[in-house]
Amino acid sequence: MQLSRIQDRRPGHRTGEHSPKRKGRHPWAIWIFPFSGLFALVWFLIRVIPKPSRATYPCQRVAFPLASGFVVWLVGGLASVKLFRRAKRSFGRSRYVLGALLVLVAVAVAVLTQNLATDRIVLAEAPLANDPIGVAQGIRPGRVVWVHDPDATDWAGPGDGYWWQSNHTDQPVVDRMMSEAIRELTGETADAAAWNKLFTYINQKRGKGDVGYQPGEKIAIKVNFVGFIWNSGGVNPNTYNLDSQRNYMNTSPQVMLALLRQLVRTVGAAESDISIGDTVTYFANEYYNILHSEFPDVQYVDFAGKFGRVQARRSKVPLYWSSHPQGTRQDFVPVHYAEAEYLINLANFKSHTGAGVTLCAKNHYGSIIRLPAEGSYYDLHTSGFASGMGKYRNFVDFMGHAHVGGKTMLYLIDGLYAGVHPRDQAPLRWNSSPFNGDWTSSLFASQDPVAIDSVAFDFLWTEWSDYPHMSGAEDYLHEAALADNPPSRTFYDPDHSGDVQRLPSLGVHEHWSSAAEKQYSRNLGTGEGIELIAVEGTFPTEFLVEGLQLDPEGTLSLTWENLGSKFVYSVEYADALTGGNWQLVPPIEQWPTTATTWTDGLATGSPERFYRIKTTAPSSLPLR
Repeated sequence: MQLSRIQDRRPGHRTGEHSPKRKGRHPWAIWIFPFSGLFALVWFLIRVIPKPSRATYPCQRVAFPLASGFVVWLVGGLASVKLFRRAKRSFGRSRYVLGALLVLVAVAVAVLTQNLATDRIVLAEAPLANDPIGVAQGIRPGRVVWVHDPDATDWAGPGDGYWWQSNHTDQPVVDRMMSEAIRELTGETADAAAWNKLFTYINQKRGKGDVGYQPGEKIAIKVNFVGFIWNSGGVNPNTYNLDSQRNYMNTSPQVMLALLRQLVRTVGAAESDISIGDTVTYFANEYYNILHSEFPDVQYVDFAGKFGRVQARRSKVPLYWSSHPQGTRQDFVPVHYAEAEYLINLANFKSHTGAGVTLCAKNHYGSIIRLPAEGSYYDLHTSGFASGMGKYRNFVDFMGHAHVGGKTMLYLIDGLYAGVHPRDQAPLRWNSSPFNGDWTSSLFASQDPVAIDSVAFDFLWTEWSDYPHMSGAEDYLHEAALADNPPSRTFYDPDHSGDVQRLPSLGVHEHWSSAAEKQYSRNLGTGEGIELIAVEGTFPTEFLVEGLQLDPEGTLSLTWENLGSKFVYSVEYADALTGGNWQLVPPIEQWPTTATTWTDGLATGSPERFYRIKTTAPSSLPLR
């Protein structure tokens, strides 16, 4: 396989809001509010009318402002039209004073309505390219690996089962994507060496010395199960089966399984020392069964802890908000975070109707055991949604807390299927290159939490012209990159109740050169920002023969590794290992085959025979 190395840097930290002189840059923008508002209104009514209590759900709290703004805009517009018509009739009857008064009132209503409604969506200017801010993190500072393999996904869309089923998402391909990602991230050629580097780096950074993973150390994996939130109705609480939202864009079981295989089989971690889940969701059976059948002793963490899952519990380690909200209940990190030596942040690849994007940083809204807006707790949406630049962002507190971002050794974004939360109930195909009407089929990896979200932001900005373009969508990246001196002037210190120890820069933020080139400053050799390593297609570096058996009658059976549904195999034989003439085992019509087992009845009578298994890659996949 040939690696395409794309060193992309994107400086977006100087993005501002549209000034009146620049409005012509986005003529399509006038339609964003009406369409978004109409959709939000319809969706809100469909969800809330059958069950009014859903109005308090986080997604409905996102939809309601857009829906109500749309209603105000519509009513105001109709009122203005009616007033103008009455003014016209007054002028026709020579009642000029009344007509003029009605015109003034109509104009005032129109202006007021426009301000009340459309001020909710303010678009940002185009990002400034290759102008990095912050301090790059990682073994290879600022490196982000993007693995794209279209063979990982084979789903026709809604109506063709569900995207997370094994016949639609190819586990062997996803396994190879995970392997490729960690090796490219560290510059190693073997998975074991790559993981050792990752563990050693975080231990050095935390003052634990030049050591790798030690047996008995706990690892916590934070995934994104936003479609399974306990009060959203997606999962039946009495059975844990999916009731609805079956195609929602959650972290895929295939990516989770690929990660667990690496940690258990390559790193050597005990299953019982690994926890994985989302604290405010149920761990649905459809996902759990895929993982539990292979790793039954892993701690599967969820909100309720039923049916063999482990219930998320609050530790005694507080998490303080640097905005110092008054009169709110104290938040604490989960027990499995506090007990873990290492965290892995496994996020999803989505845009967001409120925040603009939802990636590794926003994944931490499931790192406290309550909803973002719940009861007397601090409402995270107030400083999490896009609302202009240079403001306090609670994402930074998560990213910098000693037991959250401070323990995170690896950041991953599952980009197999992307969509818009909470608007879409199923993933969307992408039109931008290199996806070209297909699923995104991607996996991103980095040790830099700011860099990985910056790269994903660039992809989302390129594909969609609405929510990622909202002013403030990338503000948290500026605040995190400059956490030691942020534009908001916030004293970020999530580990103390007061302003005691300011966070350092948490990573590097930058925008790429262009959507076509995808080049960042380290790729171009022009700065110390992001480096994007792009891997197009994957091919196995190792091919495992899983079984070889010769029975007393002389019949030989071979079993080998399944490399994926799009690979075919042939078995050849020779009578000498060196200098032998390799031939297809007869009858040659049986080759190639998609089977991964074969029995040779011709082994009898040959004093010495050697076999080899050959695989053919899909035509779209370059060979290494």
